[in-house]
Amino acid sequence: MVKSYLRYEPAASFGVIVSVDSNIAYDGSGKHILAPALENVSMWHLRQGTCLKTLSPSLASRGPALAVSAIAASSSSLMASGYADGSVRIWDCEKGTCETTLNGHKGAVTALRFNKLGSLLASGSKDNDVILWDVVGEAGLFRLRGHRDQVTDLVFLDSDKKLVSSSKDKFLRLWDIETQHCVQIISGHHSEIWSIDTDPQERYLVTGSADPVLRFYTVKHDLMDGQSVSEDNATNTVDNGDASIEKKWEVLKLFGEIQRQNKDRVATVRFNKSGSLLACQVAGKTVEIFRVLDEAESKRKAKRRINRKKEKKSSKGVAEVAENGIANHGAGEEGNNPTVTVPDVFKILQTIRASKKICSIAFCPITPKSSLAILALSLNNNLLETYSVESSSTTRNIAIELQGHRSDVRSVTLSSDNTLLMSTSHSAVKIWNPSTGSCLRTIDSGYGLCGLFIPGNKYAVIGTKGGSLEIIDVRSGTCVEVVKAHGGSVQSIAATLDGSGFVTGSTDHDVKFWEYQIAQKPGQDSKHLTVSHVRDIKMNDDVLVVAVSPDGKHIAVALLDCTIKVFFMDSLKFFLTLYGHKLPVLCMDISSDGDLIVTGSADKNLKIWGLDFGDCHKSLFAHADSVMAVQFVHNTHYMFSVGKDRLVKYWDVDKFELLLTLEGHHAEVWCLSISNHGDFLVTGSHDRSIRRWDRTEEPFFIEEEKEKRLEEMFESDLDNALENRYAPKEELPEEGAVALAGKRTQETLTATDSIMEALDIAEAELKRIAAHEEEKARANVAEFRPNLLMLGLSPSDYILRALSNVHTNDLEQTLLALPFSDALKLLSYLKDWSSNPDKVELVCRVATVLLRLHHNQLVATAAARPVLTLLKDILHERVKECKDTLGFNLAAMDHLKQLMNLKSDALFRDATTKLLEIRARQSKRVEARAETKGEKRRKKKQKKSTDGHVWS
Repeated sequence: MVKSYLRYEPAASFGVIVSVDSNIAYDGSGKHILAPALENVSMWHLRQGTCLKTLSPSLASRGPALAVSAIAASSSSLMASGYADGSVRIWDCEKGTCETTLNGHKGAVTALRFNKLGSLLASGSKDNDVILWDVVGEAGLFRLRGHRDQVTDLVFLDSDKKLVSSSKDKFLRLWDIETQHCVQIISGHHSEIWSIDTDPQERYLVTGSADPVLRFYTVKHDLMDGQSVSEDNATNTVDNGDASIEKKWEVLKLFGEIQRQNKDRVATVRFNKSGSLLACQVAGKTVEIFRVLDEAESKRKAKRRINRKKEKKSSKGVAEVAENGIANHGAGEEGNNPTVTVPDVFKILQTIRASKKICSIAFCPITPKSSLAILALSLNNNLLETYSVESSSTTRNIAIELQGHRSDVRSVTLSSDNTLLMSTSHSAVKIWNPSTGSCLRTIDSGYGLCGLFIPGNKYAVIGTKGGSLEIIDVRSGTCVEVVKAHGGSVQSIAATLDGSGFVTGSTDHDVKFWEYQIAQKPGQDSKHLTVSHVRDIKMNDDVLVVAVSPDGKHIAVALLDCTIKVFFMDSLKFFLTLYGHKLPVLCMDISSDGDLIVTGSADKNLKIWGLDFGDCHKSLFAHADSVMAVQFVHNTHYMFSVGKDRLVKYWDVDKFELLLTLEGHHAEVWCLSISNHGDFLVTGSHDRSIRRWDRTEEPFFIEEEKEKRLEEMFESDLDNALENRYAPKEELPEEGAVALAGKRTQETLTATDSIMEALDIAEAELKRIAAHEEEKARANVAEFRPNLLMLGLSPSDYILRALSNVHTNDLEQTLLALPFSDALKLLSYLKDWSSNPDKVELVCRVATVLLRLHHNQLVATAAARPVLTLLKDILHERVKECKDTLGFNLAAMDHLKQLMNLKSDALFRDATTKLLEIRARQSKRVEARAETKGEKRRKKKQKKSTDGHVWS
């Protein structure tokens, strides 16, 4: 009988607060921060410091390349996340569910931006393309192509009619969304443009690059086109017709530059929601905050600047004529609108300095009364911080740091009852609940390389890089004693069989044996655990790993010279030397029965040895990089190994077979720990995550897993063929091009196959029905039995079901792969489906796509003409009915609104318009006060000059 095994599957991932590959964002309410956590998006409640929700992709779509690379939040509860495989997922934050998955990009998504209404989503990628998505329709609208390098940022302009994209090719491109063309290309940057943003009023657009300046552009809107062209460029219109056409399309005009204080490249530039502040984050530890002055303030600042220039020039004793000319010029500027420059509008306010390198920033959409704004920072040491920006200073409010390590996890150790998990890092030890993933204790420590729970689970011992042993009280979360144990780093700890002590191995060439003791500090009543050195073994090279056999007979020591030496535990006499590895052994373990020892090395191999004679049973090429940890499942010859290739592998050592490959980590896996009964295992990684893998009740067989791995290899080759990466790339036109939004995937090919299969089954069923009708007319025949595969549906409904199951975003690519003969059959069914009001939109989309794809063949095919003629009349009529229904409903809602206006004393108006009116009135008052103050100041100056007999 074929042997079956039980499958292990990913169960939980914890320890990551924020990963470094993506940006952070506030949700629409401004109460929560959306932070990337490798393949998940965590929703953090800042005041409580807790993770409310974790938005995780389905297990079927998980993979090593599925890491969040961009996040964008809309004004509603929707949020978009882009991934390293090019997919975009739309999430409902309130429900915590994935609404849709959009596939279109061939490279990692690098930029995401919603429009103001949240109905459109623009995405940019490493494949140099920009795709516009319809969020409501859950489909791609079109692909904009023109950039020569990855797209870095996006921003909507002019009531979402235009889109600006920045790229590492040093160019800005302005796209007209209605005509789907690039209408302006802006150069001038000397290095890659990393970020762009515009203020809420869309007066200015700022760009940040590796240049030492921030560059600003003024935005010209369509409503102001007539004025701006006629007033500013009147001479150009008269002189040169071509120049006037160029100016007409010139939406972004260079306004000026501001020198930055920091020399590092700009990573992010963002305005706050009110547009009063601009934050410039560099690829370092600082964020520069600029104050954005309103129109009245900037004009006053410009006037003051002009007056200061006048005073300087007059004090230098310039000639009287020249002085009069300057005075007249200044008076003219002061009387009219003075020329406002960038320093008149943007003024440096504060500089925030973080403790570590900043990965991304986000302004809170809610502005508190006590400060100007709240700014959130994500740091590269797995930390989230918020700062309160005030007019004179910035204060750090909240930091979320306890739920994860500041650096990679170097060791994980489970307690004897599997209820506690201890992990070590470069500066802290954390105690976790492995079932829930919650952090119970955080203890400051040295750089912990290995750890061990002492019997009873009340204390734990940590071996550090500095050569000391730290004894930790698990209950109180304190370090009770630090023992200087070795002259080099403590690389490994192994418990002895009787539980009275442990063995340590170090790079100082020593293997030391320790025993537990109870000690009492002088002047204190309480007693605590300590350790005392009993004996040691001197080795001739650095000790990397020590392992004690479960039967207590042998101790194995792995050395830097690639050998493993085995000693008798009681007498410490030499027993065996295991030769064979080409590079040092980094990990090893001995089976529960003491028969086998497995070693993992930097040469990527696992070797299984017999402990009786020291013979090598098998050498397995296990990982694509160094093997970092191995461990047997208790009382079995099954084994797990982890490596720098980010994989966890499950082996049967008796058969020397690979059973399972578990993917999930996004960086090197350093450590591994298995529960006593083998029902779960825990792994720690360089990506700072700790993952738990649970054993399920689902059985599997080795042969099936081998076939599955071969199929996955075949599918990956198929994807590479679909990408056609070796084909010559087409040259993009300088002004940009438009293309289909979707891409061909395995899902679209499967959907095409299902439609073709449905068409064939329906055609065969129609022939059976026709044949039955003929026989029925001739003589009495048995009752017709429909095809069971059609699930009791008619042929037309069966095809409609197959078509409706195709995802909206994949419909174009699915129909693109359909042969012309099947497309013609599909067109013939559209007439019946159009009578269903719910399917009118689908029918119109299918008809439009097929007509666009097969236009020439349809025109040349005589059989297609009756179908097209019929569809021409029917579809127009059905679409008109839908439009009339929508129009009627909108009119009814408008009528209800008017009725409510009549019944209510308060005006039924939009809150935003009311707010805009209040702001307009306030700005008018400010301007009036400023003019009054300016007039008084001028009269005062005039009076002084008259009294002093300055005027001639």
